[in-house]
Amino acid sequence: DADDECWMGYWGQAMTYVHPLWSDPPPEQKFERGQALLEEARQRALDPHALAYVEALSAYYDAGRTGSERPNLEGFEAGWRSAHEAYEQDPEIAAFYALAQLGTVDTRDKSYAKQRQAGSLAEGILEFIPDHPGAHHYVIHAYDNPVLASEAVDVARSYGRVAPENPHALHMPTHTFTRLGLWDESIDWNIRSAQAALDQPVGGHTTMHYFHALDYLAYAYLQQARDLMADEVLIELRGVEPPYQAHIASAYTFAAVPARLALERHDWESAAELKTREPADYPWDASPATEAITWFARALGAARSGQSAEAQTSLETLAALQEKAASGSPYWGTQVEVQRLSALAWLQLAQGDEEGALQTMHSAAELESSTEKHPVTPGEVLPANELLGDMLLELGYSAEARVAYERALERGPNRYISLFGAGRAAELAGQPDAAARYYGLLLELTRQADTEREGLRHAREYLDDQM
Repeated sequence: DADDECWMGYWGQAMTYVHPLWSDPPPEQKFERGQALLEEARQRALDPHALAYVEALSAYYDAGRTGSERPNLEGFEAGWRSAHEAYEQDPEIAAFYALAQLGTVDTRDKSYAKQRQAGSLAEGILEFIPDHPGAHHYVIHAYDNPVLASEAVDVARSYGRVAPENPHALHMPTHTFTRLGLWDESIDWNIRSAQAALDQPVGGHTTMHYFHALDYLAYAYLQQARDLMADEVLIELRGVEPPYQAHIASAYTFAAVPARLALERHDWESAAELKTREPADYPWDASPATEAITWFARALGAARSGQSAEAQTSLETLAALQEKAASGSPYWGTQVEVQRLSALAWLQLAQGDEEGALQTMHSAAELESSTEKHPVTPGEVLPANELLGDMLLELGYSAEARVAYERALERGPNRYISLFGAGRAAELAGQPDAAARYYGLLLELTRQADTEREGLRHAREYLDDQM
């Protein structure tokens, strides 16, 4: 508006339509608008350096619209790579190249080679511009995995100091805190993020950043056995009046928070009775993977509370949602398949097929271990390795159960269920030192608990007996 010859004004608008780390490619109208804006930018970018920005982004749009965004993201990465090679000293190009690399990560690569490269690039920017918000942001995303998360702690804490009262910036450090089980810090920053989101609605809609913060907040409270506080999050969530910003983060939170509250506390009857598609005015047809969360909880809850017929019905719906999710995103199709296998395993166990149940549950755990969690979620609604540990423990395989819980803790440190499960498995396997260690960690984790869960009572009594 101020200068219609400003090439970056056109380029910047086109850039906002591209979200490499989210599963939401621009709809056709915005895609075409982005192409038109870039043509306006190209006509005004009068020097090679400016044109490098335009061409880097154009590589995303040049791939066209297909059934997959993968070619666009690969073009996006190639475009920013070329720009970075031409202008290595430009910190903004370096930042966008780091982002572009993260958009094409293969979640099956457990060496995290691309994440390491992107993180190193962003860290290099911070050496020269210590308060660069993009570099902070992309370091956290790059190291948002079990192996590298500890390398992002200093950056996460620094980001909290330099970030404005922007809901997503305030939330980002909690990706690192969640990965490391630093629940107090996650809670503090997500409270700030949620408030900032409420203060900054988008076009009169409650922003997805508000819902995103609430999911992370509920997750952290549950790990500390602050169940009353988690209940308050659900009350707050259900009290939000429409309109809501339609986004995967919104849908995920609507489905995940009530499911977490039931499943994390092993309230199987409540899980089996969860209402689907709430709120009713949300466009659920566009979110099969998030709708599947509720059906997973219903299926698992029914299977573990002796309601086999209801579990089977929920599994049939879950299978249909898995197929729909996979047609739009192989990643989300895999996540729903992990849920389907996990619920099926417990139904098999309820029906007396112990061998089949363990085989299916092992398959779910292996499939989940081959993937990475999406940034939309603080963690799986219930990790498959944790469910495997539950099953092994129930069947009397204590040593094997401990291994499964420890694998779950590698992926999600300081999870309440996994800590208690590992302690209980060690106790039953005749390993008192290990049991005492895990129970001690659990009691330290839950020092602010506002509910006396049965597991806490057991851990406290066991430790008292050991003294």
